Amino acid sequence: MGPISAEITIDAPREQVYAIIADLGMRPAFCDHFMEEFRLQRIAATGVGAAARYRVGAPRFPIWLETVIAELEPPHLILERGKGSRIDRMPVGTDWELISRSGTMTDVTVSFWTEPRHPIDKLKDRASSARWYERQWKRALMRLRDLVEADAEIRTLQVAGASHP
Repeated sequence: MGPISAEITIDAPREQVYAIIADLGMRPAFCDHFMEEFRLQRIAATGVGAAARYRVGAPRFPIWLETVIAELEPPHLILERGKGSRIDRMPVGTDWELISRSGTMTDVTVSFWTEPRHPIDKLKDRASSARWYERQWKRALMRLRDLVEADAEIRTLQVAGASHP
């Protein structure tokens, strides 16, 4: 599938938006409407190698995905690579691009895709709704914008339940 893309303009400095997106521990704050059972895979939630696993509750074909931060180019690019499907046999990717505009405005674009190789994964991929994924990413960006522009405190998820009292 894909790549599918979503974009939004956020009234905040690029560095501030980048810091939130690059921290996987903050991802549930704006993606938990479609990323369920989100858990960090490593102690460090930021930096190259930081990883998380979650379940996407897509209609017809819910799927487990893992994402790993593969490359960071502060403050404008975050590349995530991972695997999904049964026994993690399907490569997936998520790219975040941040572009400064006049003043403190930041354009954020997220692209997501899957690369099914197994015949069953290819069949499920064709039957899944790219439009559903696109709607979820657009909603995630709107939630991110609302959090950043309201200067809301974002509670960071930590490994092994350390973030829960």
